[in-house]
Amino acid sequence: MNRLDREQMAARVARDIPEGAYVNLGIGLPTTVANFLPADKEIFLQSENGLLGMGPAPAKGDEDPELINAGKQPVTLLAGGCYFHHGDSFAMMRGGHLDICVLGAFQVSERGDLANWHTGAADAIPAVGGAMDLAIGAKQVFVMMELLNKSGDSKLVAECTYPLTGLRCVSRVYTDLAVFDLGPDGASVIEMVDGLSLEALRKLTGLVLRDGRASVCIPE
Repeated sequence: MNRLDREQMAARVARDIPEGAYVNLGIGLPTTVANFLPADKEIFLQSENGLLGMGPAPAKGDEDPELINAGKQPVTLLAGGCYFHHGDSFAMMRGGHLDICVLGAFQVSERGDLANWHTGAADAIPAVGGAMDLAIGAKQVFVMMELLNKSGDSKLVAECTYPLTGLRCVSRVYTDLAVFDLGPDGASVIEMVDGLSLEALRKLTGLVLRDGRASVCIPE
């Protein structure tokens, strides 16, 4: 099967972000989505440390140490972009002013529960942080993750076993093998990579998985 690499996953997420949207890209893999947003679309990227109007990552050598995202990675600021207080940023996140947030995850349940802050490991981060505010505050929550963990177990599950970040908050999951819509009736497959069957995907996840495909996704 033609498994998507991380850049292809980011490009796929970027395709579903409409012009005019206010979007937060979570720490880690989701930040790469910024590099695939079309220059001819006006999309407003917000960072929880107090930025609105972020652009793609800077070219090597052009980094500004005072211009970073919430993951401490260097970013650019587009014309008209602005800085503001951390408290104002969280008011934006909690107040329903973001159209979409894109987050990573350790687990997502088939009905949209999100677990993305703690695995129980001794060296895990001590608190849920801004992911909780994004999960409940954004109008749509997209998750971007590899479908299987390092042990080969599905991260899309019937019920999350890790501590939850938010309940029934994820609407769509983008993975290296398929794209899923989630809801009260469970998960629907809307796209799969070439060479993967629905039955094989069901075996990988252990889920029933409804077939909601309009077409098959074939990586370029």
